[in-house]
Amino acid sequence: MFRLPIYVLIALSIAFGGGTWASIRILKATSGFGAITVGPWEAFPELQTANADPYARAHRADDGRLLFGRAEGLVFSAAEDSNGRRLSAECSYHLDGQTPPARFWTLRVTDRAGAPVAPNPTTPRSLQSWRLLQDNDGTFHATIGGEPRPGNWVSMTGSEDVKFVLTLIDTPTAASVSLGEVHLPKITQEACDGA
Repeated sequence: MFRLPIYVLIALSIAFGGGTWASIRILKATSGFGAITVGPWEAFPELQTANADPYARAHRADDGRLLFGRAEGLVFSAAEDSNGRRLSAECSYHLDGQTPPARFWTLRVTDRAGAPVAPNPTTPRSLQSWRLLQDNDGTFHATIGGEPRPGNWVSMTGSEDVKFVLTLIDTPTAASVSLGEVHLPKITQEACDGA
């Protein structure tokens, strides 16, 4: 007598539960389509525009953050070094290269969810273009890790996986048709605490 309603209830629970789980998983897995990828760096220039795909719009609504429009800026993030190894707060990294043309840029370290990694408040937590030591050709060299280094250094401590986030303000890169001309810093792992 109660057999059929129980089967229907189980089927509906699996359908709704599975659909909800799949939707949440796909939103966490991607920020949308149309990514610009340069080495380990990735950006989504259409994320805040009217041309954004449904996944990007849902991701934007879920985050509750204001994002840059195409004419305002572009955010690149890297979760791996240039050799494909996941970035970890236990390691130190060396960045070499240039950034695309921009009025201003910052480089910071976040956890995988995008929250800032909180090192000692007396140590540098980010790099910015206005206070950067660089070569005459615009190339810069920086170290990200726990041990203080001379020159451009960002403090990073902990044991979790991290991302490097490069934010370009007022840059023509988002509208660039030729991505072969976009140059971003190379990320090289130096040493890890566990090794």
